[in-house]
Amino acid sequence: MAASSMNPKAAFDAGAGSRLLPVLPLDDVCLLPGASLSLVIDRPASVAAVQLASRSGDQLLALARRDTNGGPRELHTIGTLAVVRAFHAFSPLEQRVELDGLARAHASMLFGTDLLVAETTQLAEGDAGDEWGAAVEALARYLHAHADLRSFLEAQRRSPDAMSWVNLACQHLPIAGSARQKLLEANAAERCLKISRGLDKLLKKEQG
Repeated sequence: MAASSMNPKAAFDAGAGSRLLPVLPLDDVCLLPGASLSLVIDRPASVAAVQLASRSGDQLLALARRDTNGGPRELHTIGTLAVVRAFHAFSPLEQRVELDGLARAHASMLFGTDLLVAETTQLAEGDAGDEWGAAVEALARYLHAHADLRSFLEAQRRSPDAMSWVNLACQHLPIAGSARQKLLEANAAERCLKISRGLDKLLKKEQG
């Protein structure tokens, strides 16, 4: 199935539990549920993906590239179902898009060549259980030493949910894109465990 043959007005229904969504490839960044992302896109396929999303429910699948020098289909299979909150054109080939992450999702199949459409299944976060408490405590310790980051996150926060706070922090912590992708791929309990263990190590490293 070619992306260009799809009717953008049609319901993106790819069968039980899955949908067909346009794919927005991300370079050196990923989007987590509950977080927001603003970026400038200049690749024609990326602009077309956002335009397709805006004509078909304002939703797309944000997938990080495995290698920024790789081909257009060399993408991670786990990304984030996102809503296009705003779309501003600077020029016909350079536009700013603002995304809100809704949920983790898995791309089981890609269609198209330049403009990609993915068969998308939403992934359950699962119950963080007792792990979220340790993650929030570790996050509080880290932000106590980084007042500017804490103020920024508080301004960005849109939900009182504890996991939303953890995810928002994961989006903006000073960590490598590959580490952020691993956090995205983990379920809620695993992500909280990684945060509670990793943040104290990061803080200790920063403080020498």
